[in-house]
Amino acid sequence: EKTCFTRVLQGMIAISRVRFPNGVAGSDLDALARYPLWLAGQDYDHGTGHGVGSYLSVHEGPQGLSRRAKTPLEVGMILSNEPGYYREGAFGIRIENLIVVRNAETISGGDARDMLDFETLTYVPLDRRLIDATLLSGDERAWIDHYHSDTLQKIGPRVDGSALDWLKAACAPL
Repeated sequence: EKTCFTRVLQGMIAISRVRFPNGVAGSDLDALARYPLWLAGQDYDHGTGHGVGSYLSVHEGPQGLSRRAKTPLEVGMILSNEPGYYREGAFGIRIENLIVVRNAETISGGDARDMLDFETLTYVPLDRRLIDATLLSGDERAWIDHYHSDTLQKIGPRVDGSALDWLKAACAPL
């Protein structure tokens, strides 16, 4: 289960970190979240994410992260980032954050192409007990540590006492 959780987490991180040119649709990005599972002969039978923020429905379009999501992603679109894995009769895993499309910062030495990326909107600690850190790349570990640092910075001022103590421990670097 820990190995499977870590693969799902790697997929969520891949979507969280991706930079992509204008005109790219969710169908172009969906495989990034599945790749760690595919390497192990695993997959999940739902889309990686759906649109959020219009008419207060659960799955809102036109944007999405799935094989069927053909609408190009645009600045301001909000999506879920929720890869998963399910072993029938044993367990199921889904990690979910909300993300918003934004203009990516220019990279020195890149061409003049306009690029987009995602900003994370949801901040809650990842359960470190479920992460096999030996499977993570240095960049993935750094992403988790940065995410946890941001989580502590954003949520810490809103809690105190034992809740703050728990949050600090949950957000400690890997």
